[in-house]
Amino acid sequence: MTLIKLSTLALLSLRAIGSFAQAADPVDEELESPSTSPNLAVHVSASFPSSEIFGIKLINGHPTQALLSFANDEPTPITVSFIGGSLWTPDIEPQGSRIVRNLTTTRYNVEIPAGQKESLSYSFATELHPQDMRLNLAAVLSDSAGAFYTIQAFNETVSIVEPDTSFFDPQIIFLYLFLLAAFAGTCYFIYNTWITTLFPQKRRGGKGGERAKRSSGGSKRVDPADQVSVIGADGPAVTSGAKAYDESWIPQHHINRPEAKRVKSGGPARPKSRSKPE
Repeated sequence: MTLIKLSTLALLSLRAIGSFAQAADPVDEELESPSTSPNLAVHVSASFPSSEIFGIKLINGHPTQALLSFANDEPTPITVSFIGGSLWTPDIEPQGSRIVRNLTTTRYNVEIPAGQKESLSYSFATELHPQDMRLNLAAVLSDSAGAFYTIQAFNETVSIVEPDTSFFDPQIIFLYLFLLAAFAGTCYFIYNTWITTLFPQKRRGGKGGERAKRSSGGSKRVDPADQVSVIGADGPAVTSGAKAYDESWIPQHHINRPEAKRVKSGGPARPKSRSKPE
């Protein structure tokens, strides 16, 4: 319960210090610097080690590191309880500055002895549209008596930018592959739906004789009785079940092939000896 109360107090204090910076009036010029509490002799300043010379840039999706330096001029030690911040719209807007998002509040509980200095690192991340905003960082301190103080550490305009894109980024590579697959699928669908209908279909299979053999399950001998004799202008022709040809153009020795004589296996035949007449 104590931790919850302290966290709530820290958030209310950080929001109050931001509202105080927004509602600053020229009449209050006699007040001390907002980074120094009038009731606590502690000075706080913030710096950004990774900032550029052209200004502070908060990169979306990447943690931003702020280094807060504390100088305790009190005769007693103090404790840094919380560090947090918020993002506000610029003061140039007609409706005035308003809070956009609260940043992460980090608990430290670091004690700084009297007359000593201490530096603490505070990291936060943003996920906003690229724009210029006012960054407000503050710290919640407590003294030896247990009283809490809120001290502003930073209140300036920063730029929120997107990270630099690289071709070897895994997200970019996955996006390219997805778009390429979608494009290839669309082209394949268009080709099979409309383009293939514009070209004649090619016949599948081999030559006519091969298709006839496959359809009939192999070559079969044709019975001479089934042959049909056709007489045309060029002479008689005989047609079988699969072929038709004119025998008048075929030489006889091709049609009437001599049958091969069978030779008995075994040794060579010896000629019979003729007996001489006495």
